[in-house]
Amino acid sequence: MSIPDELLVDIAARVESEQSNQMSLTVVVRGAVVTGRLAPEKVWRQRVAEVLEESQQLGTFAALFSAEGHASAGRDGAPPDGDAAPTHLHFHLARILQGSVGIPETGGMYRVAIKDVGAWTVGDFSYSDR
Repeated sequence: MSIPDELLVDIAARVESEQSNQMSLTVVVRGAVVTGRLAPEKVWRQRVAEVLEESQQLGTFAALFSAEGHASAGRDGAPPDGDAAPTHLHFHLARILQGSVGIPETGGMYRVAIKDVGAWTVGDFSYSDR
């Protein structure tokens, strides 16, 4: 969607302001269905940095996600001053739904541009083999 949904922006702003990761959301982005819990960008970046730090091959990228290495604040994510509207959703414990499975099964960390969300609903989806 070229013009971000105002209600979705408000939800993202509330998640950012309350520093909560309890809001479950499912979005459709360019044909992909992403479902999971929203997290504040700061919390999301911290968790991604922790995962990268544990990797021998990817450890050097951790600084890009840490608070010290976060040079893009205000440019493409949650603003440092908190006045501008969020431009991205930060999913924690999220899955991309494909057929009858969620990828990855354990949930991942996804960042989605709000302007690219074509449809959304509150809550997350999971499949059952019943």
